[in-house]
Amino acid sequence: LNTSVLRLLLSAINYYEIKKGGAGYEATDEDVLAVIQSQAKQRKDSIEEYKKAARQELADKEAKELEMLQAYLPEQMNENKIREIVQETIREMGATTVTDMGKVMGALMTKLKGKADGNLVSKIVKESLSP
Repeated sequence: LNTSVLRLLLSAINYYEIKKGGAGYEATDEDVLAVIQSQAKQRKDSIEEYKKAARQELADKEAKELEMLQAYLPEQMNENKIREIVQETIREMGATTVTDMGKVMGALMTKLKGKADGNLVSKIVKESLSP
């Protein structure tokens, strides 16, 4: 399983390089990190779908693959730390309503890129800006 996950990851990185700039393009560390995050997100989505379809054996396989991929990702921030950064960013930007969410998310994702799950950040921002 470990070998197949690494092969899939290499294939995804090669595909990204070709898509990004052709055969001569070499992926940067940031590019590779983005590919790994994308692959991890695909595994998370698959796990949810397999569980909905009552296919636990496939969900377990995806969970093992996800665990392997996460070993190559930087440690994710905990929810409390994300909440602190969200509150700080909202204060800095003077955001008050959900209509400001796009601006806040843009600023946050540059700060938190690779360190926090975008869905969790979005949920926290929405909670913070809702009356």
